[in-house]
Amino acid sequence: MPETAFINGRFLPLAEASVSIEDRGFQFGDGVYEVIRTYRGRPFKPEAHIARLNRSAEAIGLRQPYSLERWVGCISEGLRLAAFSEAKIYVQITRGAAPRDHAYAQDLEPTIVMTIRELHPVAVAVQAAGVDAMTIEDLRWGRCDIKSVNLLANVLARQQAKQAGVFEAILVRNGEVAEGAVSNVIVVEGGTLITAPEGPRILSGVTREVVLSLARQEGMDIQERYPSEKQLYGASEVFLTGTTVEVLPVVRIDGQPIGGGQPGPVTRSLAKRFVAQTG
Repeated sequence: MPETAFINGRFLPLAEASVSIEDRGFQFGDGVYEVIRTYRGRPFKPEAHIARLNRSAEAIGLRQPYSLERWVGCISEGLRLAAFSEAKIYVQITRGAAPRDHAYAQDLEPTIVMTIRELHPVAVAVQAAGVDAMTIEDLRWGRCDIKSVNLLANVLARQQAKQAGVFEAILVRNGEVAEGAVSNVIVVEGGTLITAPEGPRILSGVTREVVLSLARQEGMDIQERYPSEKQLYGASEVFLTGTTVEVLPVVRIDGQPIGGGQPGPVTRSLAKRFVAQTG
């Protein structure tokens, strides 16, 4: 069963899956989500992703009806049914279906959605060469730490990057670098890693946490503060982290080369160490 869906306890082919037009996820973006990938067919850090799903749901007062054990079981069954060698698992909880009204009843039954699609990772050649990025004004709402299905600002930023022919849009507010439209951003200044701190202005990624932990093990200096645009352009290295991008070097931003215009030694080392963690 390729491209498998799971809707409120039932598995079915993705092409046959549907939810109510009255679902508040569709009507208001009233929901939260997670994306998990596999390595060698096994989901990577599912506990960390479900923990973040729980935090996002709690932050908006949304009941999360599944335990970690049930999620892990559903994910395992979905992977078995889809039978992809590598998969991308999308999990979403919305507040449920109800007549359209901004306010909601407390007893709504949440809608649980999961999809399993084949994973198409960033090509090895792209990882080796690095990517281009552009800066864009950060217009998102004030709780970016909640992984909400309200992604319009990210969609527009990502589309602008696509139209500009670059890989990622780096979001900047008042001269401070927050994160990418679909990634976290880490600036290397000499031997120091600088990245925006956890808090409401960024969605702290699972991959980000793994990479920072690996850097600490290597004795690298880490400063969790907002890099300035000046530091971004003048960095010796810049790289992205994320579930699907892993550790991805950025070699040009707004047409300006970063460092020597090719992936640097810190990025290459951390990318290699991250891959070793996925086994």
